[in-house]
Amino acid sequence: MKQKYSTDMSPAERAALWRQRLFEAEAGLTRYLTESRGGQDIDDWIAVRGEIYAGLPGPSGAEAPEAWQQVFFRAQALMERFLVSRYGHEELAAWARAGAEVHRHVEPDHGRGALDPVLRIARQAELYGSRYEVTEDGPDRAALSITHCAIWDYREKARARGVGITLDSPCEYCVHAIGANVAAKGFRPRHELTDGPEGHGCHWEAECAV
Repeated sequence: MKQKYSTDMSPAERAALWRQRLFEAEAGLTRYLTESRGGQDIDDWIAVRGEIYAGLPGPSGAEAPEAWQQVFFRAQALMERFLVSRYGHEELAAWARAGAEVHRHVEPDHGRGALDPVLRIARQAELYGSRYEVTEDGPDRAALSITHCAIWDYREKARARGVGITLDSPCEYCVHAIGANVAAKGFRPRHELTDGPEGHGCHWEAECAV
């Protein structure tokens, strides 16, 4: 059933979600390097981690979502370049699965069934100002339709400013990451990428895997 679910977040909540996403992605890549690469490229990874965590907002910026968005975006770009330049695009899925294991432990369960992972996707969409709608069909199935993905807007503006971006499309990583996160929470993910009158978008479903 269609229903309005609140994804409104205070500045502090937005900043906290950016930090959690950063933690999930960075810890996931460390896990990937440990489990899949036997600690390969440790020295280079430590150097990249130094770049990721350089110049973080101080105590006065702890609740500044725009500052943490910039930190996350810079970190994501650095990690994508690190992984793809050494191991290839095909390893994005393995990184996403490793990050999903971190997500499984750090993302709270709110007891709302399939709606929980779908609302996490919606909150991520909300961070960028995307247009979307959430629907629910009981505790075993929920869906999210994004009609305009504002991640594309943010990335292309950054690319135009000369920011080095490795992937042609945010979907190259995002699809793997969202699908792995939903599966890590015990639900079966399904998705479809869309390109409609409002721009790039996608449709996600989470169903009980039992």
